[in-house]
Amino acid sequence: MRELFIDGRRVDTAGTAPTRVVLNPANAAELATVCEADEKDVDAAVAAARRAFDDGPWRATTARERGELLREIARLLQRDKEDIARIESLDTGKTLAEGRVDVDDVTAVFRYYANLADNEAGRVVDTGDPGVVSRVVHEPVGVCSLIAPWNYPLLQMSWKVAPA
Repeated sequence: MRELFIDGRRVDTAGTAPTRVVLNPANAAELATVCEADEKDVDAAVAAARRAFDDGPWRATTARERGELLREIARLLQRDKEDIARIESLDTGKTLAEGRVDVDDVTAVFRYYANLADNEAGRVVDTGDPGVVSRVVHEPVGVCSLIAPWNYPLLQMSWKVAPA
């Protein structure tokens, strides 16, 4: 893979970005060659994400619509569980059974946040005054980039993507 996905499009990096060979840690077999994003690429991705956060269509979706999309992701993860588990197993050196558990864990994260989206009104907090209503509402604050560890890349990704 000699391209990155930035701002909704594939960015060809052939010949311009360093590459890394991805090895199966269990047997050192070569799985793929991928390009490495540099600081400029990360800055471009974060800027694109910021534009999408501020002005993109996601902002206009309701919490319920977001929850339904997260449920669909969970459904697709389970539909393709065997393929994803096999790839995760090869990439991390885990057994296939552990890869399946990882896919189930990732699915659970997406379902958890889908269910939270159903509570879009927030949590009411007792103020001690019957004439005052206080609600706790969680709102996104912005964009971040992350580097995932080699041993739980899917789960780390799900912890960042699903709540967003």
